[in-house]
Amino acid sequence: MFRYKKAGNKKLKNIITIIVIVILTAILTILLYKMYEGINIYTYEPNLSRAATRTVQNIDEVKEQSKQVVDIVEDVTSCVVGISKIKNAGETVFLKDGTSSLGLGTGVIVSENGYILSNEHVTGSKYSNCYVTLENGKTYTANVVWSDSVVDLSISKINMKNLPYAKLGDSDNVRVGETVYAIGNPIGFEFQRTVTSGIISAVNRTVRIDEEGKSTYMEDLIQTDATINPGNSGGPLINADGLIIGINSVKITTAEGIGFATPINIIKPIIERYMKEEKFEEATLGIFAYDKEIIPYIDENIDIQKGIYIAQISLDSPAAKTGLKIGDIITKIDDLELNKMCDLRCYIYTKSPGDEVNLTIYRNRKEMQIRVKLGTK
Repeated sequence: MFRYKKAGNKKLKNIITIIVIVILTAILTILLYKMYEGINIYTYEPNLSRAATRTVQNIDEVKEQSKQVVDIVEDVTSCVVGISKIKNAGETVFLKDGTSSLGLGTGVIVSENGYILSNEHVTGSKYSNCYVTLENGKTYTANVVWSDSVVDLSISKINMKNLPYAKLGDSDNVRVGETVYAIGNPIGFEFQRTVTSGIISAVNRTVRIDEEGKSTYMEDLIQTDATINPGNSGGPLINADGLIIGINSVKITTAEGIGFATPINIIKPIIERYMKEEKFEEATLGIFAYDKEIIPYIDENIDIQKGIYIAQISLDSPAAKTGLKIGDIITKIDDLELNKMCDLRCYIYTKSPGDEVNLTIYRNRKEMQIRVKLGTK
């Protein structure tokens, strides 16, 4: 009887234990439920319709942007012309050194009344003639009304009206990495208006040119990796808005993917004068100066922190008559600070012969003011 009673107590204890565990589990469950009841759990349910709509919109936007670029490039391409020094250039792809011997190159129309921008080495120098072939295949005789061998630029004129023309951009605002397009006739007219694309690789580059036993420097150039071949010379370098930011001018033949263009701002004042007045009488100071970045390559003993270094002075020029000397450093012209030769050149282009300018120069570490009356080039 004792054993039965002991076994019954043990069974009762087990039942009580189970009941307690159940109660505790229930209480704990209730507490946990109450705890998490106030927490908002976001369940992502993808809106496939909206996602699909956005994807279609993105594709449409890309297509629209691509179409806009194509339209822009197409518009500028219609303004690009072929230029030759002889009237019947013929086919050149099979001719040895055809672009050089026939003087083939590129130009771009920059006004509705027939002003065409190119390189001097393509068109020839001022007062010479060249032959311009428009998009419709018709060829016209053009007169070179302005040229400059130092910057290798020229402006020619054909007697035509209502021509499509490309708009000028602002080369001072170009940025490294910006998308650009080069348009030109790479190896002759049979490949005319070829378009290549790339980016701005660098700005304010200087290239040394060795010709006929002499070395000169082209300064402040735009460097691009857009493919530029010899026949592209004189063609436009445009940005994504279709604005001309440079004129393709130089290609380093010993390296791939390195081409150069002369910034459009150098010649903008002249183009604007021709379009407004149909003439341009060029003023001159009579000097050639180097940017301060070039000086270490010329003479490492020259220390120049700002300004431009006078390297050449023309005989009987205004500069020579007013006492400027080789080695002088010009830091200002009137109120314009100078650090690049193209800044001086652009400013002089806005002036007329007979205008006076004030130069701030350093000579032997002393600042001087020199007043100069500009001459006629």
